[in-house]
Amino acid sequence: MPRSSFSPKPKCSPIWLICILLGLSAVHTHGKDVPTVPQQVSLSPNLETQQLTLSWLGGESTTFDIMILRTELNETVFYETVSVTADKISGQHQWNWTSVEPLECTSLSVQIRSRDGQTTSDWSDTHILPGMDLPSNKDSQMFPQDRVVSVGTNTTFCCIVEEGLGFGSIRYRDLVMNVTRLSRRSYAMTQINQGPSGVTGTNVFCSSDEKTLLNGAVVFVGYPPLPSDLVCETHDLVSAVCQWNRGRDTHLYGKKRKTYYTLNGRDCTEANQNQKWSACSLAQWDGNFTLVARNLLGQYSLTDSSELSLRVRPVAPANLTSVVRAWNATLLWQWKHRGYDSLALICQVELTSHWHTTTRTFSGVGLRSVIVLDLRPDEDYSIKVRCGVQQNFWNWGDWSGPLAFRTSIDIPDAPDVWMWIERDNTGRLMWKPLTHRESHGQITGYEVTLWSPDENIQHTETLPQSICTVPINLTHISTTGSSSNKVIATVIAKNAAGVSPPASIVMPLRWTDIDPPAVSRTAYMDGGFPLSWQSDANASCGYVVEWHDASCQQDCAVEWIKVAAENTNISAQSENFQPGVRYTLSLYSCSSEVPQLLQRWEGYMEELVPSSSVPHLSSNQQDSNIKLSWGEIPLVSRRGFLLGYHIYLNNGSQLMLLANVSDPTSRSYTVKGLPVGSYKFTVKAYTSAGEDTGATVSISLESYTDWLILEMLASLGTMTCFLVLVTFICYKKRKWVKKAFYPDIPEPKLAGDWSRTQGPLDVKPSPHSMVHIVEEPEWDSSKEALVVIPEEDEDEDETGDEPVDTDEPTSLRYYNQVIDDRPIRPRFPDSSASSASSLDSARTDVTYTGIQTSGNSLGFQLQPQGSSEGQQPQIDVPASCVDGGGGYRPQMQPGSLSQDMGLPAPQAFSEPQPTKGASFGGYQPQCSWHLDSPVEAEESGGLAPSLGSPTSVASTQFLLPDSGSKEQPEGKGQGSSSATTWFHNLLSSAKP
Repeated sequence: MPRSSFSPKPKCSPIWLICILLGLSAVHTHGKDVPTVPQQVSLSPNLETQQLTLSWLGGESTTFDIMILRTELNETVFYETVSVTADKISGQHQWNWTSVEPLECTSLSVQIRSRDGQTTSDWSDTHILPGMDLPSNKDSQMFPQDRVVSVGTNTTFCCIVEEGLGFGSIRYRDLVMNVTRLSRRSYAMTQINQGPSGVTGTNVFCSSDEKTLLNGAVVFVGYPPLPSDLVCETHDLVSAVCQWNRGRDTHLYGKKRKTYYTLNGRDCTEANQNQKWSACSLAQWDGNFTLVARNLLGQYSLTDSSELSLRVRPVAPANLTSVVRAWNATLLWQWKHRGYDSLALICQVELTSHWHTTTRTFSGVGLRSVIVLDLRPDEDYSIKVRCGVQQNFWNWGDWSGPLAFRTSIDIPDAPDVWMWIERDNTGRLMWKPLTHRESHGQITGYEVTLWSPDENIQHTETLPQSICTVPINLTHISTTGSSSNKVIATVIAKNAAGVSPPASIVMPLRWTDIDPPAVSRTAYMDGGFPLSWQSDANASCGYVVEWHDASCQQDCAVEWIKVAAENTNISAQSENFQPGVRYTLSLYSCSSEVPQLLQRWEGYMEELVPSSSVPHLSSNQQDSNIKLSWGEIPLVSRRGFLLGYHIYLNNGSQLMLLANVSDPTSRSYTVKGLPVGSYKFTVKAYTSAGEDTGATVSISLESYTDWLILEMLASLGTMTCFLVLVTFICYKKRKWVKKAFYPDIPEPKLAGDWSRTQGPLDVKPSPHSMVHIVEEPEWDSSKEALVVIPEEDEDEDETGDEPVDTDEPTSLRYYNQVIDDRPIRPRFPDSSASSASSLDSARTDVTYTGIQTSGNSLGFQLQPQGSSEGQQPQIDVPASCVDGGGGYRPQMQPGSLSQDMGLPAPQAFSEPQPTKGASFGGYQPQCSWHLDSPVEAEESGGLAPSLGSPTSVASTQFLLPDSGSKEQPEGKGQGSSSATTWFHNLLSSAKP
C-alpha cells in the first residue's frame, strides 16, 4: 500500500504581527518623549546673602529635580523638585537657593535633571562650588565675617580648622555651642534668636583641641530704623527746620552700619546720631516734607505738611540788658531778624531769686523791653526771656541766656516786737532779727525808746545790730515817780538808706498773769501745733501766739507769731521744736492797751518715754501690806504727758504687773495681803510712747509685832472674861455643881454592934504592926516624916500559925523620925526592943476602931535585894488574911511573908518596885482624901491627912497618899491637893 506524508507550511499569525507593531510604536514613542538632560549648568554664589543661583538649558521642561550635596562627605543638603520657567529670550532656566551655612564653609556639588511627570532625564554633569576648606587653603578661617543681621534671627557660623590641627570648640560670646561637622576640616554651629549687639558687635571664637584660639568672627545684631514725630517750622519766616524723634536704638554703629537720613532728597548730614531728637533744615519753606531713614537692615519714611504762618517759632532774644532800682527793673533785648518788628509777640520773663522762681508774661508788637515790678531791695536776681507768636501761636521760642543783677537798698521794715514779763516784775523787750528781705540792706543798729504817756517821759538807747533783746526793770520804772501802770516801748531799725518805721508795744509795770486760764492740750500734726479760738472784740490789731519750753523758769527762749484780727486759727510752726519737750503756747489779744492773755495750751512735738525713773521710791510696811511711795518726776524728764504708773513685782528674771495706777498725780500705792518674806518692787511711769527704765525698791516683810501683842492681849482678855463668867455661873449654881461633880461620900456601915459608946482606942503593940526605926548610914536630915515601926512578937513560935483576931484593934506606934528616901529595911527582932525603948518618949498612940488588915497587902516586896545582913524579915499574918474574907481591911506592906507562912511564891502578887521616896511599907488608906485646907496640911507635918479619913468599903485606893509613888512626883501632889481642897471649900461655903 502506498504511504502518505504531511509537511506543515509556515503561516504568519495576525496576533503576533500586531504585537510587534505595537512594540515598535511604543519604542518610537518613548524615544520621542524622554525629557532633555539639562545642559550648560552654571553656579553663581552671593556670599553676602549666602544665596546660590543655578542656571541651565533644559529644553521645554518646566519641572526639574535639583540635588545639592557636600562634596567631601557626599551628604545631601538639598534635594527637591522645583518648577522653573525658561527665559523666553535666552531659553535659560534660573533658580536661587539660600544656604543655611555660609557658602565658604565647604564645597558643594550640584546636579539637575528634567522631569515630566514620572519621566525624568538623566542627571546633568556634577558641578562643584568650591569652598574655603580645600587642601590648598591650609590656614584656619571662620565665616561669616562682620555680618549684620536683625534681632531675633538665626545665624550659622562655621570654622575651618588649620591643616594639621584638631578642632576644639566654637563659643558665642562666652557660651560653648554644639557643632556639626561639614567636612574634614569644617565645623558649623547655629545661634538662634539673637539679641542686640553692643557697640562693637558680638564676638564668635573658634579654638583648637589644644585650647588655642584659631580664628573668630563678629556679628552685628540690630534693628532697622524707625523714626517718628516729624515736625517742620520756621524761625526767620523764610527757611524751614524739621525735627524728628529717632525712635528706638538700632544698635548698629559705625560709618557703614549707622542710619542715614534724607529730607526731601537732601542728605541730612547735620543730624545728630547721639541724641533722641534730630534736625535738618531747608533753605526755603516747602509746604510738604518727606524724611527717609535707612540702614543695612531696612528703611523707613515720614511726611509732614503745613503753611508757614502756622509754624512760626521765634528765636531766642539776644543782647539782654537791665536798668535796676530798689523795687523794680527794666529789661531790654534785641532780635536777629527784622521780620519780628511787625510781628505780634507774647513773651515770658522768668525771675529767679534765692532759688525761688516766678514767671511773668508780657505782650506787644515787636516787643523788645519790659518793666519787672515787685522786686525786693538789695536782692540778687537772675532773669531770662522767651517769646512766641501772639496770633496763631505755635510754640514758645528758645530761652535767652540768663541776665543777673542786684537791686538797690532801701529803709528796713519795722521790727516784730514782743515782751516777756517775769514774776519778779522784771521784763524783756524782744524783737525778731530782720531777715535779708526785711532789712533791705545791711542793718547798722537799733534804737529802743521807753515812753510813759502820762508823764511824757522817755528814755532812748541805741543798740548794735547783734542785740535783739533788752532787759527792763519795771519795778524801778514804777518807783521813779510814774503814776501810770504801763509803759510804751518802741524799736527802730537802721541801715545805710535810713531808719525803719517804729514798732511799739504797751508793757505793764506789774505782773498781770495772776489768774491764768485753764490749760488745754494740743497735738502736733502736719509740722505744727494747730490752735483755734473764739474771736475777741478787744483784739483790734490782731492776736499774738507765744510759745516756749514749759520747763523753763528764767530767761526762756520765747518765740511768737502775730495773727490778723480776722483769723481765729493758725498752726504754730518752728524749726526749733524738739521731740520730748513740752511747750506752753499762749494766745494774747493785741490792742492799744496791754496785751491780754486769752487762752493757753500745752503740747509735745513728739512724746517720748520718760528719761528718768520715779525719784525717791520708798517702801513702808503696814501690817501685812506694803505702801510704796515716790516723788514727782521733774517736768524736763517726763518727755510726754504722764498717763500713770505701772507697779511690778520684781522676781529678778521677770516683772509681774501688780497694778496700773492710771492717776498721774498719785504718789503712792499699797500692795495688800502679802505673806512674810522679802520683796522687790519696780515702779515705772509711762507716757503714750512707753515706760521709763523704772525704779526698784526692796523690803523684807516681817511679822507685825504690835498686832501680835494685840492678839495676845485680846486672847488673854477673852480668856479672863470666860473664866470670870464660868466662876460666876459656878458660884451661882454651886449646889448643883457640888451635887454633880463632888457628891458627899456616905459613912461606911459595918456589921456588928456599934451602938455602944466608943472609948479611946488602946493601941497595943502587935507582932504584925510593930513599927521600928530604921537607921540608915546615910540620911537626909532635911526630910522628916513619921515612920511606922511594927513591934515584933517576942515569942514568934506562939504566934506563928495562930489566927489573928481581926476585931481586935490594931495598935500602931508612930515616931517622929528623920528618914531618907531609900526603902526601910526591917531589922532583926533583937533590935526592935531597943529601937522602941529609945523612941518611947516620942510615941503616939492612935486608936482605930474596927480596922482590918487586908489579904491584898500580901506579897509586896519593898526591897527584893534583901537587907544588908542578907536575910528577909518574917512577919506573922493573921489567918483571916489568908482566908480572903471580905470587909474593910487595912493594907499592910511587909517585906516578904511567903517564907514563914508557907504560901505560894509571890509572883502573882508582885508589883513594880517602889521608886525613891516610897521605900517604907505599912498602912495605906483607901482614898485620896486630904485636909480641908492647905494650911491644915502644913500643920499636920505631911502625915496627919491620913488619919481619920473617911473610907469606903468598895474603895481600892489608898486612904493615905503615897508621897513617893512614881505616878505623882514630889511637889506636884501637894499642889493638886491644895487646888482640890480650895475648890471643895468654894463649893462648901454655901449656906445650908
